Amino acid sequence: MSVNTAVKTKKPKWLKVKLPTGESYKNVRNLVTEHKLHTICESGNCPNMGECWGAGTATFMILGNVCTRSCGFCAVATGRPEAVDVFEPGRVANSVKLMKVKHAVITSVDRDDLADGGSNIWVSTVKAIRRQSPNTTLETLIPDFAGIWENLNNIIEVAPEIVSHNIETVRRLTKTIRVQAKYNRSLELLLRLKQGGMKTKSGLMLGLGETEEEVFETLEDLRSVKVDIVTIGQYLQPTPKHYPIKEFITPDLFETYKKHAFGKGFLMVSSSPLTRSSYHASDDFQKLKNKRDKLELARSI
Repeated sequence: MSVNTAVKTKKPKWLKVKLPTGESYKNVRNLVTEHKLHTICESGNCPNMGECWGAGTATFMILGNVCTRSCGFCAVATGRPEAVDVFEPGRVANSVKLMKVKHAVITSVDRDDLADGGSNIWVSTVKAIRRQSPNTTLETLIPDFAGIWENLNNIIEVAPEIVSHNIETVRRLTKTIRVQAKYNRSLELLLRLKQGGMKTKSGLMLGLGETEEEVFETLEDLRSVKVDIVTIGQYLQPTPKHYPIKEFITPDLFETYKKHAFGKGFLMVSSSPLTRSSYHASDDFQKLKNKRDKLELARSI
């Protein structure tokens, strides 16, 4: 596998998606605009936006839409963020209620400019959603808080049903792809979450120049810190200025990784070219819940 040359061919057929249409899509679009919300669907140029919004759901992004970091794969704007919007948690919670979301997925930009890393807004958002939609389960895709663990503890204290933090890529490519992040710090964060009693999730992108052996090693590392759910998807270059695609991974190889991950003990695995962290997150959460219920029932017999 070449790690030095970018792929210059067209996207393969398995990466083609339908254009967004339908009333549900329009309703989500109107809600996002009306309530001045940010979504990773838009900011991240997600290829699944049409499908997800068409199903009446979205992944909300809090703490603004400008990130303090400059990861080579990410389409979110980098720069000096605006002041924290203390009314944002209420607007997100209201939208979750209006959309009747059963499983809400929330993510954020990195806010290294804030002493709390944005964790207090995270806490306020979780609490606001629970007040307005007490039956909605929550999945939070969080940053690493620069390794300031008291900020992470704020998340653990409000105990979202799923807490996710993406490892993103293999160890060798981390310094190139995630410039301000650290591979071991992400693993420590995931371990601390598990020690705090959280159900944990992580994900990685493929096609960045990693080898199959490195993917297997990364899955081993994630299982070593007891991650419950893993997502594996194809990296897609947002703009020509971003890190180039080195390879389009075939659906067959994604299936190989899926089988390997289940074999290593992950409770839930989503592995396909179009898989993203929040793709079909509600369905995966329900499957995880059913699997855990069966395990608990088996132990009680």
